[in-house]
Amino acid sequence: MYSRHFGLNGRPFSLLPDPNFVFWSAVHARAYAMLEYGLATFAPIIMITGEIGAGKTTLVRHLLNTAGTNLRIGLVSNAIAGRGSLLHWALLSLQEPLEGRIPHVQRFSHFEMLLRGEKARGRHTVLIIDEAQNLSVKMLEELRCLSNLNDESDELLQIVLTGQPELNRTIDRPSMLQFAQRVSARFHLTGMPAEAVEQYVAHRLRVAGADRQIFSPAACDLVYSVSRGLPRVINQICDYALVYAFADDRATVDADLIRQVLVDRKTPFPTASAMPAGL
Repeated sequence: MYSRHFGLNGRPFSLLPDPNFVFWSAVHARAYAMLEYGLATFAPIIMITGEIGAGKTTLVRHLLNTAGTNLRIGLVSNAIAGRGSLLHWALLSLQEPLEGRIPHVQRFSHFEMLLRGEKARGRHTVLIIDEAQNLSVKMLEELRCLSNLNDESDELLQIVLTGQPELNRTIDRPSMLQFAQRVSARFHLTGMPAEAVEQYVAHRLRVAGADRQIFSPAACDLVYSVSRGLPRVINQICDYALVYAFADDRATVDADLIRQVLVDRKTPFPTASAMPAGL
């Protein structure tokens, strides 16, 4: 509704993960570098964690969009404890469903044959589990057993886990030591620093077709203070702000307009100590 008003060709702050809008802040670049490092060194298990809305899924989507033909990637984004075995979800993600009530041993044999077949064709199999904090300890143990398919001569499977901080707490339990020892690449994704938020907002607007500054520096500082640099929260606030500016026939978004958005959304204001200087 506001796109024509601001000269945009679409919504710059959609909540849907879109690799076309990916912004390489320092922290996101490090997270993706760790992901690439883990894949390049055949780490059995790679783990990327972060707060809700930190950008984990966007990084996964970027990997899926840029992966070479030498990788066969399966994405499991809805595995929940109590809803089937992880092996079942893994086969589905690789478009290898086995219909009917098939014994676990037969499913496992089929999965191993699949991995060895891909290896023989010069392809490597990667299984990505998004929202992995939802996995039970039993499902994580099943993952560890799948990673044991690798041996000294054959690297058949790599597992990438992305999830919220609860995943770290689960993996760090003493009872999960065997699993933790299989995690060879690990990174926790934090929010962006204040200076990166203004760059992030400007980047998304440029990708959407903007040819001028729409958000003032003070507006971006306030957005940072409230969002803690988390992309999803930034997008929510900025999308609302563009609607408000359109409704008021404004050409730009300033800090006062952001404050009005926060009041209407009943978003708590940051404490004075968390506010950038000058606000």
